[in-house]
Amino acid sequence: MKKYKLTNNLGLKITALVFSAFLWLIVVNVDNPVSSSTFTNIPVTIVNEDIITSSGEVYQVLGEETVSVVVYANREIRQSLSAEDIVATADIKEMDTSTGLVPITVTIPEYSGKYESAEAVPRNLQIQREKSGRKVLALTVDTKGEERDGYIVGGMTVHPENVTITGAESAVEEIDSAVALVDISGISEDEERTAELKLYDANGNEVGQTRLSNNLGEDGLTVSIEVLEKKTVPVTAEVLGTPAEGYNYTGCTVEPERIQICGKSDEIEDVEEIVIPSSVINIDGAQSSVEETVNIASYLPEGIRLVDENSGNIKITAMVEREGTRTINFLVSSVIINNLADDLTVSYEPDAEIVFTFSGEQEKLDVLDISNAVSVDLAEYKEPGTYDIPVEVNLPQGITLTSQVTVQLTLEDKSESTENGSSGQGTDGSSSQENTGGTSGQDGAGGE
Repeated sequence: MKKYKLTNNLGLKITALVFSAFLWLIVVNVDNPVSSSTFTNIPVTIVNEDIITSSGEVYQVLGEETVSVVVYANREIRQSLSAEDIVATADIKEMDTSTGLVPITVTIPEYSGKYESAEAVPRNLQIQREKSGRKVLALTVDTKGEERDGYIVGGMTVHPENVTITGAESAVEEIDSAVALVDISGISEDEERTAELKLYDANGNEVGQTRLSNNLGEDGLTVSIEVLEKKTVPVTAEVLGTPAEGYNYTGCTVEPERIQICGKSDEIEDVEEIVIPSSVINIDGAQSSVEETVNIASYLPEGIRLVDENSGNIKITAMVEREGTRTINFLVSSVIINNLADDLTVSYEPDAEIVFTFSGEQEKLDVLDISNAVSVDLAEYKEPGTYDIPVEVNLPQGITLTSQVTVQLTLEDKSESTENGSSGQGTDGSSSQENTGGTSGQDGAGGE
């Protein structure tokens, strides 16, 4: 049997081995090539800060404290990497004291030895050293969110009342105010909630707190919140005195007629109306209506207050008229429209009123009802425009209108009013509000 030696054709065998290795490298690099991947917004961790702070100074980073990292590795490693695997570190020990530049080192601990390189862009973090600053600020409270319907936040107390801010002197000097921001969403009873510290400069811009510290500790901020119940109630007024001979007191009106109040549930539940006492308005010897404007806050029960403290002014009008006359305020929306052209529509100011003064026998005036007796005739008005149109009133025998009254109406092309979304009179010539309850007499009623 013929034997073969390993050394036979040795050169050919070595060539084949080298070719095989080269071919393997080609296959590996074609199938799993080395290339780069970029990961953004990698936070930079600063270490050995005590080198600066131990000398009584602080520092702030100029620019962003995040970098992009370029990783060179084969495709398999790059596909399995995520930004969370990458650690970027700036060591204060390596800072160039003349420029404040600190080199950024990048490592990927979980993939040690499995990647070729990893570099930060930019490669340095710039540090500015400063003297330490300190400022004590009184805390105010601000809210976000909305209370539960029917409730309103009353008083709020923040704990603690002050906060001490420390940091770079320039950053601390920039701070003008400190606010405890508390979320009141859905609140309907007294409660203590945690709050978030917000710092603002003199222009109301928020100041970042990345390199600032405070003395709040783990307890942070809390706000004690008082919650009040809201309620809408009518306002009524009483008058004092007797008008002059030959004149009658015909009623008292208040404007606004209803106000919103708030208070603790057990205190507000029994409040059904707010009464302005007779000592406020005196009609003794009056020969015309008497008007007074008062702040309703003075007449609220103890523990009750206005929801809007700026809406406390109430106008009171005590109606005094000569015997045999009567004044009625009538809503324009209740005027009957006759003979409106088919291509026109009518509009008017919301809640607009006409004032009528009638004369006649007092007994008939006392029961006068004009709720369905007021109309206008538009037969002569064929073009768009704003007109003062005479008003017709159908009155019973023995009652007369003391002077002619007009109403201001705007006539528009029907097509244009539809495009513009005009409100008021309907296009079919009928009133846009039902003609019932349309009058409001001096006694506050809508007719007799």
